[in-house]
This record gives sequence, C-alpha cells and structure tokens, in this order.
Amino acid sequence: PLPEKFVVKGVVDRFSEEFVETRRKALDKFLKRITDHPVLSFNEHFNVFLTAKDLNAYKKQGMALLSKVGESVKYVTGGYKLRSRPLEFAAIGDYLDTFSLKLGTIDRIAQRIIKEQLEYLVELREYGPVYSTWGGLEVELSEPLEGVSACIGNCCTALEELSEDMTEEFLPVLREYILYAESMKNVLKKRDQVQAEYEAKLEAVALKKEDRPKVPTDVEKCQDRVECFNADLKADMERWQNNKRQDFRQLLMGMADKNIQYYEKVCVT
Repeated sequence: PLPEKFVVKGVVDRFSEEFVETRRKALDKFLKRITDHPVLSFNEHFNVFLTAKDLNAYKKQGMALLSKVGESVKYVTGGYKLRSRPLEFAAIGDYLDTFSLKLGTIDRIAQRIIKEQLEYLVELREYGPVYSTWGGLEVELSEPLEGVSACIGNCCTALEELSEDMTEEFLPVLREYILYAESMKNVLKKRDQVQAEYEAKLEAVALKKEDRPKVPTDVEKCQDRVECFNADLKADMERWQNNKRQDFRQLLMGMADKNIQYYEKVCVT
C-alpha cells in the first residue's frame, strides 16, 4: 500500500520538518518494497517513475490507465458469487481479520500513550522552573532545589525523545501494516472473484445439453487463471509474513531498547 499522510491528532504538524522526514522514510520504504518484489519491480510505470526526467508526457496515459483499471474492477466485482472459499484461503482471511483487529487496538493505545506523555511533558516543563525560583528565595535550600529542577529538566528531555521515537518510528510501522493487511484482503477478494467466474463457467457448461467431449478453451483458460492466482497469492503471503516478522522484531526490540534507555536516564537523574 502507498503510505498514508498519517498524523497523530494534536501532536504532529503536517508541515513540520519531523512530519516531512517521517513521510520521506515511509515513501522510501514503499519504493524499496516494490523494488524487492519479483513482479512489481519490472512494472513499466514503476520504471518510468524512476527514470523519466519529465512525467508530464505520461500524465494523460496514466489517467487513461486509471479509468481502465476502474472499469476492470467494476467488471471483476460484479456478476459472480463464490460458493465457498478453499480452506487454506479461508484461513488466510481469518488471520488477516484478526491481525487487523489486534493491530488497530495497539495503534489506538499507542496514540493514547503518546498523547498522555506529551500532556505530562507540558506539566513537567512548567514544574521544573518553580524549583529554580524557589531556590533563589531559600538560600539554604538553593542547592537541593536546583538539583530537583535539573532532574526534572533531564526527565523532560528523556520523555521528549521517547515520544518522538514512538511518533516517528513506532506508529508509522503500525499504520503501514494496517494498510498492508487491507491490501492483502483486497487481493484475496480478487482471487475469490476469479474462482467464482471459473465456477460459473463450469456450471454453464454442465447445463448445456450438447455432448461436449472436452471442456471449452475459455473454461480451461479461466482454470489456469485461478491456479496462477492461487500460486501468486500464496507466494505474496509468504513474502509478506517474512517481511512482517523482520519488521516487527526490529520494531519491538528497538522500542524496548528506547524504553530501557529512557528509564536509565530518569533513574540516573
């Protein structure tokens, strides 16, 4: 999926340097995923995007392509109904539904945590200077009060770094995989439509009274499409699972390290 222009409400400004950099990283990862894909990497439009010095000549062609895609989607999604999904693809569908649900919950909780951290950060920043002011009034307590103020300042810095890491590193990966799961669901639906078309053609042949010694060519072609789609979908699912395991291992280990570093800084101060 193309990464969305995601922002945490009330936290990230879409025109800030931080948001632009987060968006740049997401788009860079998007291009790398296409480059690593055995089919998409050879796509004509992708190669034009990477190599063309002037894209204006391709804009009209691109609009025509989009209209054709829209027409084909309307055709594919109508007219045929699948009787039942094969067990292995039903299992994939169930997995994607559960995965999306779990990830959506984690995303909502993470956003709430970030919002609460930033609200706490605002209070800490107001709280620290109070001790400095107090230290100026109480000469005998000046040193410990300045120490508390410095400690609060260090806590502010550490919390700000942790919140930035969650906003710029953790949340974008969650959002990407929520969209990724939706993309996989859409591909699964397209596979179902191809199978439904094949079943409908088989049924139409069976209802005909003519004695046909062999299956018509269009039915055989449709069967080939189903088999190819099944093989491609399973290969893409396996590739997706491998990417997901690597990305989430790196994400969760990195986030654990960031939290450990945060609490080490806070405890030292």
